[in-house]
Amino acid sequence: MTDVQKAAEALLAAYETGTPIPPLRGTVLPEGDVATAYAVQRAQAERWEAAGRRPVGAKIGLTSPAVQSMFGVFQPDFGVLYADMAVPDGAPIPAGKLLQPRVEVEVAFVLGRDLPDEQVTVVDVIRATEYLLPAIEVVDSRIAGWDISIVDTVADNASSGLYVLGTAPRRLADVDLRLCGAVVEHAGEPVSVGAGAACLGNPVHAVAWLATTLAAAGRPLRAGDLVLSGALGPMVSVPVTAAGPVYEARVSGLGSVRAVFEGSAA
Repeated sequence: MTDVQKAAEALLAAYETGTPIPPLRGTVLPEGDVATAYAVQRAQAERWEAAGRRPVGAKIGLTSPAVQSMFGVFQPDFGVLYADMAVPDGAPIPAGKLLQPRVEVEVAFVLGRDLPDEQVTVVDVIRATEYLLPAIEVVDSRIAGWDISIVDTVADNASSGLYVLGTAPRRLADVDLRLCGAVVEHAGEPVSVGAGAACLGNPVHAVAWLATTLAAAGRPLRAGDLVLSGALGPMVSVPVTAAGPVYEARVSGLGSVRAVFEGSAA
């Protein structure tokens, strides 16, 4: 098998068995080879989609300086979102469904127009955005101990797990995303605080970057696509406890959304 096939098979096995694998960088994949890591991501996506998994958009990762500094990574990345990753607001996430979950507060964009050009501007994104929603992305890693580099996370579909969306859409024109504050609370206490400016200066900038990148790769964003635009603050590890934790995220002007984790034991 090629290195791409070996890495894809190792990650797919981690999904199937629930057992994390060692880092791919420097062993299966060359250090710093982001292009090959995306080839691994695409190999998995083709396998999933051939089996009937439905793509619904894309996610942007590593947009916040706080998250970048955690992993020594200093450029954004992207992954594919699927319909089966969606969890309704407040619905329980079964214990053991994810390997090493962490939560992030984000702004979700739902597009009303295609973004096919290879030089997408902020104006293009504003025109294309049908509405916004508050979101919690439940990130996960198939790499043991979250010991990741840019190569590991890109190959692992940008460390995707699940996502929870609010249900009260807002127009982009009604929200100043650069200045909007964001907080994640657990048991009434803030555990992550951030703002729109932490996401590449503005979540709109992040979506423009993603749209340009995907169009150049021949897979442009389309009307109806969901985009998770990136973390507004530090990610928070979800502890394994008998009493499952509940996280509520609020974004100024967009409202709130909750991620509810089932406990590890009855």
